[in-house]
Amino acid sequence: MPLLSPGRHRHARKGACFMEMASFLAGEKWSDHPRCTHPLLAVMARAVNDHVGDDVRQELTPLIPQVIGVVGGGPRVDAQIARQAALTALPLVSASRQRVAAVGILCCEAVLADLDDLPRDHVSPESAKALAEVPDAERWARDFLRMGRGPTKSFTKRSAPTIVHNAVVGISNACVPDSDALLLDLLRRTIADCRVWMPPAEPVRTPVTGSPRVSAQPD
Repeated sequence: MPLLSPGRHRHARKGACFMEMASFLAGEKWSDHPRCTHPLLAVMARAVNDHVGDDVRQELTPLIPQVIGVVGGGPRVDAQIARQAALTALPLVSASRQRVAAVGILCCEAVLADLDDLPRDHVSPESAKALAEVPDAERWARDFLRMGRGPTKSFTKRSAPTIVHNAVVGISNACVPDSDALLLDLLRRTIADCRVWMPPAEPVRTPVTGSPRVSAQPD
């Protein structure tokens, strides 16, 4: 079995990232965008895979089977995943990235409010408490969002992946003692939550022997 490494790989001889190994374990075509995993959870897995150190990256391996079969959920799950990433990043990242995280949190809250038929400026207690700790970022984010928010469809396709990616990159670059451990914990928590929100429909197929098939194409 190849060791996990950053980036995309044409085939197993070149190595594998988190989601490429998930595609193999699920019996899918080799890809870092397999159908077996919720797209936004896969965004987080790829980002964490690419932004932790080599030693910590190998600690991701036991999590790979846990993302297989975790699909569905709709825009609510996208908002929940993105909000969790932004809330984790908010107290850790630089001032400029705090603004981005605050915008992300408020966008997620607006999507969830729409889905629950609440006022669009409704904010959950958890998010309100987190934003209150960074009043300058919250003020900037609210001013920025007065220009308007996009539709939920745009949130799912563009905003949510951007929120997650910026959160992971921000944590990776934060001046904290162990950013790798924080990213590993974020991915673990998100996978656990997603398995509650979107229980896998079928047992995970984990090969007992063998290794990923390698392409006969030249390198």
